[in-house]
Amino acid sequence: MQRVADGGGRLAPAARRGLAHLARLAGDFPAALAAAETLGWPGRQNRVLGDLWWVQGVMTRAAAAYEAARTEAEQHAIAGERATAQAQRAFVLAFTDPGRADDELDVAQQLLTGLDLRATTLTTRIAALVRDAGTDRDVEDRARLLRTDIDVAGLTSADTVLDLALCFHHAVRDNRPALAAIIARLRERAHTGDYAYYADITHYMAGLPLPAPSPAQWLDGEQETRARWRTLVITRRDQLSSGH
Repeated sequence: MQRVADGGGRLAPAARRGLAHLARLAGDFPAALAAAETLGWPGRQNRVLGDLWWVQGVMTRAAAAYEAARTEAEQHAIAGERATAQAQRAFVLAFTDPGRADDELDVAQQLLTGLDLRATTLTTRIAALVRDAGTDRDVEDRARLLRTDIDVAGLTSADTVLDLALCFHHAVRDNRPALAAIIARLRERAHTGDYAYYADITHYMAGLPLPAPSPAQWLDGEQETRARWRTLVITRRDQLSSGH
């Protein structure tokens, strides 16, 4: 992949995007950022940056990156890319502003009309769970149905994001047994090496110490990243307690 990227040919943007993706999977976020910043539109730079920023807990910056990605896709008349960027934008805003996420999900559904994008459709359903995290809106039952659909589709990455969404829900409700069960699932999956940092994020959301030092290289350091994810949980609790 590196040779293809260095060659500068037609497939070089896709290869550079693949290198950024591999670095992100491994939790080497500085390398992922450095790779992402070279992509431009051919390598879908803004969408890749959005993917990188949200796992840092920087939802506003991620949402802006996805919006830029959607705008570029509109300019290039790439309907699938436009819908995917919009779905991701709805997903990250669901952590911070459930009301706004409602509107963004409506737009995503409109953009998906007539398209066969299974992964993006699943993203919108996970986003709806994040929007409703901490409430009594059948989050866990909906998640079970969604997991079945994800398993049928064979999309392991979506299954992992679903677990993260459920951990957000349980952290908001301070449901320790449910948190422990999902954290154990994520820890088991982390043995593959991919998305191992998702288990770290769940500890940050729950305000729990890590069982071992994290190998993830967070862009702003572990403590800042932990604080951001924990703040998302506390803010949602405050929103729910105040009736918003």
